[in-house]
Amino acid sequence: MTGIEQYEIQGRVVELPAVVRDASSGSVMYMVDRAAAQKLIPDAFEAVEAAPGQTQLTLVIVDYRDNDLGDYDEAGIVFFVKPTGRPEAEVGSYIYKLPVNQSFTCEAGCRIWGFPKSVEDIDFVYADGSATCSLTMDGRHALTLTVPRGGDGETPDEQAVGYTMIEGIPHSNVFTRGGRGEQTVPGGAGVVLELGDHPLADELRSLGLPDAAPLLSAWSEHMTGSFGASTKL
Repeated sequence: MTGIEQYEIQGRVVELPAVVRDASSGSVMYMVDRAAAQKLIPDAFEAVEAAPGQTQLTLVIVDYRDNDLGDYDEAGIVFFVKPTGRPEAEVGSYIYKLPVNQSFTCEAGCRIWGFPKSVEDIDFVYADGSATCSLTMDGRHALTLTVPRGGDGETPDEQAVGYTMIEGIPHSNVFTRGGRGEQTVPGGAGVVLELGDHPLADELRSLGLPDAAPLLSAWSEHMTGSFGASTKL
């Protein structure tokens, strides 16, 4: 016995932790109504109150180049939660939607971690000072997000927790993230969010986007990380 957790996905073996060796990622954080956000979150988790009646929402875009799950693009809608009724638990990320543009990472993400992945059309466009990600779902425009790009910061791999649902059962998983060529920009300078006519865009509108002012944006030119095993709560 090797003690290594393995999964066979589409004829390929995935060993945990799954490693990200190089990717570019951007994110924009907003403050939104907590009650409205909770409607999109399973009852097993509670949105963390970051200010009276409000919680944080992060839109994430990732261009994976060297990853155990392949070379693909991804867009995500992320809330910060705790397991319901467990105020002592660690705050973790709950991903509401995680569209990708490759079938292998979609199946692996759903089966191994319970990530809510679906295969969609995603397009990245880079400029000297920005990156733009456009997401089309079911042939309809969902969103286009532009974030400022640049920076010379560097962070070591740091550990965090994520919460997911696998076959209706809440789980937690530990992941790491670090990077170089990074920057964080307070406020909404350089951020442009356009919502389309897909139902996902309407859900974001129900949270006050795109009118809500961003708290900050972040960019990593070379992100690294890993995703460990999932554990039942």
